[in-house]
Amino acid sequence: MLLFLFSILGSLTGLQVKATESGDQETYSIITSSDYAPFEFTDNKGELVGIDIEILEAIAEEEGFEIEYKLMPFSSGLQALESNQADGMIAAMGITDERKNSFDFSDPYFEVGSMFAVKKDSSFESLEDLEGQMVATKIGSQGADIANRLQEEYGYKITTFEDSVNMYQDVIAGNSQAVIEDYPVMAYAAKTGAVDLRLIGEEIDQLPLGFAVNKGQNPELLEKFNAGLAKLKESGQYDEIINRYVGDEVEAMDKSFIGQFVANFPALMKGLGKTVIVTILSLLIAFILGIILGLFNSSSNKLLSTISSFYIDIMRGLPLLVLAFFIYFGVPQMTGMKFSNMTAGVLTLGLNAAAYIAEIVRGGIQSIAKGQMEAGRSLGLTRKTTLRKIVLPQALKIMIPSFVNQLIITLKDTSVLSVIGLVELTQTGRIIIARTYQSGSMWLIVGMIYVVIITILSKLSNRLEKELRV
Repeated sequence: MLLFLFSILGSLTGLQVKATESGDQETYSIITSSDYAPFEFTDNKGELVGIDIEILEAIAEEEGFEIEYKLMPFSSGLQALESNQADGMIAAMGITDERKNSFDFSDPYFEVGSMFAVKKDSSFESLEDLEGQMVATKIGSQGADIANRLQEEYGYKITTFEDSVNMYQDVIAGNSQAVIEDYPVMAYAAKTGAVDLRLIGEEIDQLPLGFAVNKGQNPELLEKFNAGLAKLKESGQYDEIINRYVGDEVEAMDKSFIGQFVANFPALMKGLGKTVIVTILSLLIAFILGIILGLFNSSSNKLLSTISSFYIDIMRGLPLLVLAFFIYFGVPQMTGMKFSNMTAGVLTLGLNAAAYIAEIVRGGIQSIAKGQMEAGRSLGLTRKTTLRKIVLPQALKIMIPSFVNQLIITLKDTSVLSVIGLVELTQTGRIIIARTYQSGSMWLIVGMIYVVIITILSKLSNRLEKELRV
């Protein structure tokens, strides 16, 4: 039954991605991130840009193929590429011996080293000045490895963070006196004015970046990438792209609250639209399946009630994150059936919410006095007719507040789907913060949007409830 739903929804959305023929040009599905400026990120219009993106698109134009992007976090992208969910991946991926065991790489298209930075108004001029000071690093990064290696030599202390935003904020707040990060990332943040930092020292341990395909897969795509890259370098277009992101052409941004809201309004509305669409599609599945299961659970037929109870117990006990990973990564590996992140997200929320709606329906039916059913039967009505004509209309009035509450929960649960690359409202906020580092103002803006939408839904629910009571 679930596999049938998967195939139907996949065909309805038309979002399954694979290499296809588009006229005379082949289309490749490419995994990338959207929160790692200046390599790949979304601008204030919600458009995907960056060094990696412009290089890849210039190569595609040169070599005559088209691109379908699949946006997801780096770690999820690696899993998706290994499970053949896409043809290739470009996401500032360092070419290491360990990764060569799983992926085939193109010729290097960029080299990245790490650098230390301090606040603009600080007195630190060299790494020797950091003795006894605190240095912020990001867990698992090349910069963290370098900082640990050089710690004894320069005598500084180390503190770690999960992401660049908090790492930079710790330095700006004065808790740490320096930070280490990939040079292009830090240079872009400093040039745009997103963070008030100044680079010190030299670039350390340059690591080549490459375009990757799954081991033994798509050799023709690698050949096209390498051939196109060589042509870009020969024509000078490669240098033009690089200069736009780490050269003198980088423009400063408006960091004020109003400036952030106005500049990122199109991207935020795009994310909100995706949130609303996923919520509506999910609830369509949830209502259809949930009402059926709710009726099963209220049935005197033990088989039907057992089926319903089993489904409800499974879905209520399964974390949304696990369900999302299973549908998006697990099902394709087990069956070969691939889904877009949109399809997987809708199924995840829909199947989960169906269990709760089933319980709402069961509770609504059981809240109606048994005498109502007995009265209908005494008038000669069948159980089915009594349920449809007498019990359900009364139960519906009781269930409406719970239905709206489930709608609100599902709307907020869309934020979980960012792990499979769905760029809804919350993920849009994260992406903007990754580019601007203005976490305080952006989370306030995102929170206000959620509050407005949910308040409107609550008011509509109250109005509808009053109308039905008349």
